[in-house]
Amino acid sequence: MTSDKTGVPDPPPGTAHGPTGPRARVKGVFYGWWVTLAGAVNMIVSSGPTFQAASTLFRAIEDEFGWSRAVVTGVASFGRFGGALFGPLEGWLTDRFGSGKMVLFGFTLGGVGMIFYSQLQGPVQFYLAYFILSMGFSMGGFVPSMAAVNAWMPHRRATAMAFVIGGSSLGGVFVPAVVWGINTYGWRETTFVIGLITLAAGPPLAFVAGKRAPEYGELMAQVSKNDKPGTTRPVAQHDFTAREALHTRAFWSISITHTLTNLSVGAVSAHIFFQLTDSGGVNLSDAAAATIVPVMALTSFGFQMLGGFVGDRIGKRGLLPVLIIIQGAALVTIAQATSYWGAIAFALFWGLGFGGRTPLLHAMRGEYFGRKHFGTILGMSAFPMAMGMMATPVVVGRVYDTTGTYNTAFYALAAACLAAAATITLATRPTPPK
Repeated sequence: MTSDKTGVPDPPPGTAHGPTGPRARVKGVFYGWWVTLAGAVNMIVSSGPTFQAASTLFRAIEDEFGWSRAVVTGVASFGRFGGALFGPLEGWLTDRFGSGKMVLFGFTLGGVGMIFYSQLQGPVQFYLAYFILSMGFSMGGFVPSMAAVNAWMPHRRATAMAFVIGGSSLGGVFVPAVVWGINTYGWRETTFVIGLITLAAGPPLAFVAGKRAPEYGELMAQVSKNDKPGTTRPVAQHDFTAREALHTRAFWSISITHTLTNLSVGAVSAHIFFQLTDSGGVNLSDAAAATIVPVMALTSFGFQMLGGFVGDRIGKRGLLPVLIIIQGAALVTIAQATSYWGAIAFALFWGLGFGGRTPLLHAMRGEYFGRKHFGTILGMSAFPMAMGMMATPVVVGRVYDTTGTYNTAFYALAAACLAAAATITLATRPTPPK
């Protein structure tokens, strides 16, 4: 018998890698839940500087250097270029070398990038530093975390993935602390500390995520010992290769849907703090705007948990169009908002739509294509998604510089969500090749 991740022979049951050994059970807790927890913490650290707190850092850069909105927020596009370019390679490397090594390397690179970012003096260094830290957090963050969870938790895939993705949302809870650090000590000191935290977090997270899951049969035998009788469904599925997945309609339907929905995710990440504080937008103070991001984070986290719980029990393809349309409605809401309560309404709609649909899309991918090549398949799916997220921040910034408003861009992104609600209905379960 061989490992479904590397082709290396599996040890016998009861050894360090077997289903009764410490790799599958730690003090009575199924090890997959520790992997899930590590993935959630990973996302809190890795997504904070480049997602949840990105627009607050961009505001500080704009205030100090006076660069145009397109130049400042365009760095998000440049940083995501690395993720788009190397996304398929990241997935292959994760499948080949394991999640642990990828987390350790990525967090080291991301931490060094954050420290370099704290010393920047001009736009060239700004773009280079952001590219380095984005590459590090991309390589060590989402893909290896999701691959590890998909391998360890096929019986609770949507719930476990919701916890990991929820870690990204919980990162928004720390945005007020980032704002406080910037206002009290400066953005350079704040980003330097974030870099040190990243370097310290890498080794323990890599240790937990790096333990490889047993084969399906051995894994499910261990799961059945931990769960109540009758609560665990047997998991048996074909592990599609990357080539096989590319020949299915489901792969392209999920990938196109994810790309269309994440266009607005890239724009919101880079521009939401500007929209909340600009005089032509909601026109809130920095302190008031900083409270909206945690509301977005907490509601997203709550609905990610609910989406994962529901997604393990009912059909995902029927629920996703509704959640995607709600995400589009959130964009219309923020375009029309003129008060604090309008911004709160946006945060609630965004949490429900974006939060609820995210774990379902990823769980559907794992459910359809299996565990063995999940990292590579996710990396290939992430390529068009990252390309879209790369383009939208700079395009939306250019639209703002030209028109003085974000409304046109938000309406266009809402239309993209409407299209995504249609494309996901085509994602039927693929038939395993003979």
